Amino acid sequence: MKPAPFRYHRAPDVDGATRLLAELGDDAKVIAGGQSLVAMMNFRLARPRHLVDIAGIRELGRLHRDADGGLRIGALTTHHTVETDPAGVLGTGFAVLRDAMGWIGHLPIRTRGTVGGSIAHADATAEWCLLAVVLGAEFVARGPRGERRIPAADFFLGYYTTALGPDELLVEIVFPRPAPHAALTEFAERRGDFALVAAAVDLDIEEGTVRGGRVALGGVAAAVVRVPEAEAVLTGGGSFDDCASAAAAAVEPPADASGSTRYRKELVRTLVRRACEEAKSR
Repeated sequence: MKPAPFRYHRAPDVDGATRLLAELGDDAKVIAGGQSLVAMMNFRLARPRHLVDIAGIRELGRLHRDADGGLRIGALTTHHTVETDPAGVLGTGFAVLRDAMGWIGHLPIRTRGTVGGSIAHADATAEWCLLAVVLGAEFVARGPRGERRIPAADFFLGYYTTALGPDELLVEIVFPRPAPHAALTEFAERRGDFALVAAAVDLDIEEGTVRGGRVALGGVAAAVVRVPEAEAVLTGGGSFDDCASAAAAAVEPPADASGSTRYRKELVRTLVRRACEEAKSR
């Protein structure tokens, strides 16, 4: 199929993009890599009257470390840039980000798709959404009223819905601290397909002993969710099996043609245990 008619606008910089978004209102959509939006337009699931192209804004393509060890990723950084880490920015502290890129689609998608685009799209099974929640990331948004930082925990509101205003542009993703004992894993019917369930953990390990951690799941609700019941097991010194069982018991995933609620709960159990084991082995 072909998309419905639209007008194309090329933003010269961030300020130009936010001005266009403010002028055009809800009829406008931002396009960067286009790996999600173009497909939705072709199927007429999205019918924006205006496209604001930000792909040429070079300042949004930076990937660098802060002086305090945190990581900043520009919204236009591609998945493949993170996967290959050509400048060696990620190191061991953010190896989970590099490794997780292998789960995203196929190489052509990773080469064109952007970190900011994936987060703004807010698919409940998207790897970047899951990583942002489990690692406590913050999103930097810029609009006519200035700049603001939005915690990942407050950003994802539901199916493909975020706290980003219609005249705001996501410009940067900030991971405040290294996560040397974090891991993400998922299950899809075929490699590169959307995950049925995804799990990510960030363990707090001291002298080889797990003292606690964060557990997040994708594909079990309208948005990525933290699982405090499973985290309490880790804090209490419970086993990875107990943590995985607590995670499975705490969620009630929706059923569809790809799997029942019970099936998805079993996937949660398997994937959380697997992610914990991988995270500890790092």
